[in-house]
Amino acid sequence: MPFEFIRQNIEDVILVKPTVFGDNRGFFMESYKESEFKRNGINTEFKQDNHSKSAAKVLRGLHYQAAPYEQAKLVRCIKGRIFDVAVDIRKNSETFGKYVKVELSEENKYMLFIPEGFAHGFVVLSDTAELLYKTSKEYEPTADRGIVWNDKDLNIQWGIDFEPVLSEKDKNQPCLREVI
Repeated sequence: MPFEFIRQNIEDVILVKPTVFGDNRGFFMESYKESEFKRNGINTEFKQDNHSKSAAKVLRGLHYQAAPYEQAKLVRCIKGRIFDVAVDIRKNSETFGKYVKVELSEENKYMLFIPEGFAHGFVVLSDTAELLYKTSKEYEPTADRGIVWNDKDLNIQWGIDFEPVLSEKDKNQPCLREVI
């Protein structure tokens, strides 16, 4: 099997562990295989690929796209280390306001599948981090939304002992109860 699919405490969020074949020359892995993903309940058709680079201590998020432009994401860290966070913002969900946090890194090569209806963010734990992620819909600037990273109602345990570096946009995002 090229992948192990592990459902998280919010069942729709899935940690994907690829099988990595390595030796003294380097490594090889499949990072996406439609048939395997579908066989494991991820039926998403991806429309856009993104690549981001962030410096140490940068926190990005929590971002999402408003209806009808909600995006599912498949996120992986190809350089450095991050804590990746997905928050359930589906109004009628049993896990509304709950979150999943996982470490993604160039070493573990894990990926996180985040379905539509979730806000997403991450914090950089290394000197730099680069992420590649697929989205189920193309980015629509007019649907760009966010929730403040330190929303007291969400109480996300980011696991950091430093003051994160934030964009002005992310510093001024509203709380979840103000937008949902």
